Amino acid sequence: MTATVTAGTEKAIETDERRQPGASADARLEDLYAVHADSLFWFLLSLAKGERQVAEDQLQETMLRAWRNLDGVPQGRVSQRRWLFTVARRVAIDAARARASRPAEVGTMDLTWVPDEADPAEAVVAGETIRGALAGISAEHRTILVALYIQGLSMGEVAVRLGIAEGTVKSRAHYGLRALRAVIGTVEAE
Repeated sequence: MTATVTAGTEKAIETDERRQPGASADARLEDLYAVHADSLFWFLLSLAKGERQVAEDQLQETMLRAWRNLDGVPQGRVSQRRWLFTVARRVAIDAARARASRPAEVGTMDLTWVPDEADPAEAVVAGETIRGALAGISAEHRTILVALYIQGLSMGEVAVRLGIAEGTVKSRAHYGLRALRAVIGTVEAE
C-alpha cells in the first residue's frame, strides 16, 4: 500500500481485518455491535411494546450472549444477523416469562383515595354502619360485641358480668364478628 491511504480506506481495511476468524475477540464483538446493534434495538423495541429501557437491557443481554459464544457466531453478515436476531428473540421471550412468573411490580401508590384516620365524616359513616349492622345480629352476639369493642371490657370481665364461661365469650365474639361482617356486606351491597 502507498502512504496516501484515505481515512475511508483505513476504515475498510480495519473492518475487513475484524471479519477474519483470527481477529481479536474485542474487534469481532465491536464489529458485530457496529453492524447489527441498531436493527437489533428496533426489533427488541417492538417486542418490548415501546419500552426503551427494556429494549436496551435486552440488547445488552443479546450482545453479552454473543460475546460468551463468540466462536459460535457465524462469519457471514447474513448468518450473523440471523443468529443475533434468534438470540434477541430468545432473550425477549425469557424476559417475558420472567415477568409473568413473578408478581407485578407496584409503583408509588395513589393515596388520595385512602381516607384519613382523623376524618370525622368517615368516623360517622363507620359508626352508623356498625349501629345498623348490630341490629341485624342475635342479642347474644350483640351483647358480647358491645361489651368487648364499645365498652372496652376484657374477655374475663365480660364472662364475670354475664355469668358465663370465658370460652363461651370467645366463641360468641368470634361468631358475632362473622355475623356482623355478613350483615355489613349485605348493607354495602345495597
